[in-house]
Amino acid sequence: MDVHPTDIKLHQASRVLEIHFADGRAFRLPYELLRVYSPSAEVRGHGPGQEVLQTGKRDVTITTVEPVGHYALRPSFSDGHDSGIFSWEYLYELGEHQDELWQRYVDRLAKAGASREP
Repeated sequence: MDVHPTDIKLHQASRVLEIHFADGRAFRLPYELLRVYSPSAEVRGHGPGQEVLQTGKRDVTITTVEPVGHYALRPSFSDGHDSGIFSWEYLYELGEHQDELWQRYVDRLAKAGASREP
């Protein structure tokens, strides 16, 4: 799928990245969701089953965002994480599946006895 953003805004007070795409879809992605689903090896591991559960990220913010070519963004998070490169396709996918991804995250935290609290 060829998706390109037409507008991207960071809302620091609500800690949400708002992204509008050329097909008319728009998503409001919480910083916490972006952080815990970062496409970096630090979060995803190097293969299936190697994902690392991210805990204590409730209050994470995005401090800066850098464009990566014409295909992605690289946000820097307040906890120092800055190695995730979010392609337009991945941001679109996060937006489309936000509710189920959030529930999966909350369920994994509960199963691990972990918390969103810092």
